[in-house]
Amino acid sequence: MKPQFSAWTQALVSAVLLAGSLSVHAADRKIFVANEGAGTVSVINAETFKLTRHIAVGAGAHNVQVSPDGKLAWVTNNGTPKSAAAGMAHAGMSTAEHGALSQAGEVWSIDTETDEVVARVVVGKHPAHVVVSADGRWAYVTNGGDNTLSVVDTKSLKVVDTLPTGEYPHGIRLSPDGKQAYVANLKGGTVSVIDTESRKEISQIPVGKGPAQVGFTSDSRLAFVSLSQEASVAVIDPVSRKVIRKVRVGNVPIQLYATPDNRFLFVANQGSRKSPGNTVSVIDLSTFSTQRIQTGIGAHGVVVGNDGRHAYVTNLYANTVSVIDVRSRKSVATVAVGVGPNGISVSP
Repeated sequence: MKPQFSAWTQALVSAVLLAGSLSVHAADRKIFVANEGAGTVSVINAETFKLTRHIAVGAGAHNVQVSPDGKLAWVTNNGTPKSAAAGMAHAGMSTAEHGALSQAGEVWSIDTETDEVVARVVVGKHPAHVVVSADGRWAYVTNGGDNTLSVVDTKSLKVVDTLPTGEYPHGIRLSPDGKQAYVANLKGGTVSVIDTESRKEISQIPVGKGPAQVGFTSDSRLAFVSLSQEASVAVIDPVSRKVIRKVRVGNVPIQLYATPDNRFLFVANQGSRKSPGNTVSVIDLSTFSTQRIQTGIGAHGVVVGNDGRHAYVTNLYANTVSVIDVRSRKSVATVAVGVGPNGISVSP
């Protein structure tokens, strides 16, 4: 005889099963780290926080970004080095003050299942950051060396458009609806707003000194840009495209990332080589109060995991990644990676 369940019990069981399936789907699977000094991408198991592999990529691997479907990790670099000296030349530069390189750079894609490089695309000079559209069709690459943004067709693996930006474009993020790209112009003191459909710059927002990276809350309510020369974060109203406040953080803030619930913003405080920072600032987005969490020295890149449980921070001068429990605000693991870890991204 089959057991009989009430409608309420069946609904409860279904809800529990659904919640379980969603948590599994949302959990972080792998962490990818671009090691600028080593020309590699480190792969970390997100369950065990153990390093599993180093993937050789081009010289000066600067930023890495997993595509929304989790199938590819894209990494910006300066191509295959002609010599060991050429590969390390970029690593000696100040992270917030990269010098433009003379040769064209590249963006490579890595299969996240096999951890093998599967494609290479030549872009502009000194590519910094890369982001991928929600449908995976387009990759956008900032080229600091020639003040442009490359639009890459990920199917044909060709640059289909090159757009002018402000001076020395660095960090880039897409708005949650994908209709705009915000680009931090490191030496221009502005954020370029790019319409992704027309591929035109529709605005430049004056923000302050040394804008390094941008970000959004997932509800599109707020945008942010780190000001590396002001020790602050500018908060932008995406509707008016104006700075509505600035929040003090640590010295030389570089990357920043909002939690999926839009409650907090994590900001990596790198500092300088002579006086390195070793914290991330956590901004409460309801009050704009801050607290700091200790990391390794040279906190540079930061990403919050898909399920919001952990934040991952690259420590540029320590050659490590700090894993932070978002709820307890404590570092729960430190993982040794390659030389000069910079950009960081996670795959679901």
